[in-house]
Amino acid sequence: MIACRKMFTDTLVELARQDKDIIAVTTDARGSVTLGDFAQQLPEQFVECGIAEQNAVGISAGLAHSGKKVFCCGPACFYVARSLEQVKVDLAYSQNPVTILGVSGGVAYGALGATHHSLHDIAALRTFPGMTICLPSDARVTRRLVKMLVDFDQPCYVRVGRAAVPEVYANDNFTFEIGKAITLTEGNDLTIVATGETVYHAWQAALALRQQGIAARVLDMSWIKPFDSEAIVKAARETGRIITVEEHSQFGGLGALVCETISEHPVPVRIIGIPDENVVHGSNAEIFHHYGMDAEGIARAAVDFIK
Repeated sequence: MIACRKMFTDTLVELARQDKDIIAVTTDARGSVTLGDFAQQLPEQFVECGIAEQNAVGISAGLAHSGKKVFCCGPACFYVARSLEQVKVDLAYSQNPVTILGVSGGVAYGALGATHHSLHDIAALRTFPGMTICLPSDARVTRRLVKMLVDFDQPCYVRVGRAAVPEVYANDNFTFEIGKAITLTEGNDLTIVATGETVYHAWQAALALRQQGIAARVLDMSWIKPFDSEAIVKAARETGRIITVEEHSQFGGLGALVCETISEHPVPVRIIGIPDENVVHGSNAEIFHHYGMDAEGIARAAVDFIK
């Protein structure tokens, strides 16, 4: 297993050695982001802003406007709160092609609590015209994503966790296209749609459900914007019910997107995510279990939903 943040920066270093226009910007977070190797090996392509996320976004926008390929990296909770106006105006509105890498997203900070969780980022950023959003599900998807974003011509927000994550894809033999879901398992009893690190748990839940005679379709919805509406409508028509799983508030995120998408093709939808409360303190795994976002909880919700 490898952390998505580590795969992201390892790939970025590899590409930046060959392309001097690739710039990494951070905010006293080179350790959290795992940018130490980048800073050491490519100091002239590295910008340290200190604890100043608003400045970092503005600097990144200026560098991108002058033709650089900029990756602005730091804790997700700060880039989608403290510097949200700069992301909105300097990146999305001005269409400066900067990639924001938000690390330790969702509940990855665990026991640090609600101040450090980023559970509103999808809800906020998807309302910005021109903003692209992606939550990769494992290290292989992350590596593919970095290579795509080097020459991407729009601002993009990438949210990853902190810890090493299990493999969803055993090899590179999968199709990864901007704005397209990946079907992990086929099934017609219900569809489970997940994004980011919840994808692995959804996949494991589907394998457990199959032992109970329930065939669940699982969609890896890494791309939140643009969103694969076609895959959702198809799932609604063919499976009749949908469960969404996200490391995000139940308001305004993946579940809301699915409900909006199928409003003209209504089927029952159950949203698994963080309810309207400050998150319980605990490790990432403990929080997932508490809110039924792990494989056990998803499978249990699916059985109940079908009943």
